Amino acid sequence: MPYQQVRRSVVSAQLLLQLAADHGLPAAAALEGTGIGPEALADPQQEITAAQELRLAGNLVKALGHVPGLGLEAGQRYHLSAYGIWGFALLSSPTFRSAADIALRYLDLSYAFVRFGLREQRGELHVLMDDREIPEDTRRFLLERDFAAFINMVRELRPGGLPILGAQFAFRRPAYADRYTALLGAEPRFDAAEHSAWLDAAYVDAPLPQGNSIMASMGQEQCRQLLARRRVRIGVAGRVRDRLLQNPGDMPGVETVAAEMNMAVRSLRRRLDEEGTSFRALVDEVRQALAEELLTTAKMKLEEVAMRLGYSEPAAFVHAFKRWKGISPMAYRAQRLGELGGGAP
Repeated sequence: MPYQQVRRSVVSAQLLLQLAADHGLPAAAALEGTGIGPEALADPQQEITAAQELRLAGNLVKALGHVPGLGLEAGQRYHLSAYGIWGFALLSSPTFRSAADIALRYLDLSYAFVRFGLREQRGELHVLMDDREIPEDTRRFLLERDFAAFINMVRELRPGGLPILGAQFAFRRPAYADRYTALLGAEPRFDAAEHSAWLDAAYVDAPLPQGNSIMASMGQEQCRQLLARRRVRIGVAGRVRDRLLQNPGDMPGVETVAAEMNMAVRSLRRRLDEEGTSFRALVDEVRQALAEELLTTAKMKLEEVAMRLGYSEPAAFVHAFKRWKGISPMAYRAQRLGELGGGAP
């Protein structure tokens, strides 16, 4: 599901409004065109879409983009307590590696626009930050915000923080580069090939002081349920998704679905685009959700899972699953069964 359409807590919008107020920007100007009303802001249980928060961020950049390091300043306001159950699940994790796994698996429960990833090499754990999906006008602001929020998370998981060895960014050295150094405790590189930070891998498996495997498991289950609720499809996308779920092993093409809905193919594609998705994305969404369920709950061979999802060859399914989750189907199954207290099927 496109992250712009996933609902999220209004808390992040509240934090951005506080930033705006501290720099003299009225709330009305910051909220222009967002569709976020006073009643939503008054209730921390209210939810908005990422697209609404993106518009809010755009308003801040337009009005306050001249403020050096505005994104870094914003990110330092994000503490684990602001993330609800996602933050609780991270704090309960036995190790930083397990916390990172939960963070990535349920990233849409955070407020991040950056897509984070992990890569381990030469005794270092690299945290990758991909900002390519973020609109250009807010890209630097949100990258800096999400990076600073990540640094806060690392420090709060263990008193004194985990040793961050360095970081690099794929843009020119800004005039306020000293703020990056103060935040990191190390001087970052600029004009690099990617955005990333790295930690000493020797520390990522050390016990965290607040780690509790039982509480972490409870937190993960609550994260799973909350994310499922927030990803519920409505409108035309919901109708298409329901149709695809009827027979995932033999999914109909867009022409068939359009005909069944008494719509022209062009009209269906346009409506889905308006709702922030596409027919191809919905097919992937259905297959991914079913793949995760079958790998976790059904004692089926890889070939059987692939066939059940409409793949003619297991290799095509493996390739697709790695694109969705970053790991192979069998690695995902082993990981999930370990978390649930099961053994290998």
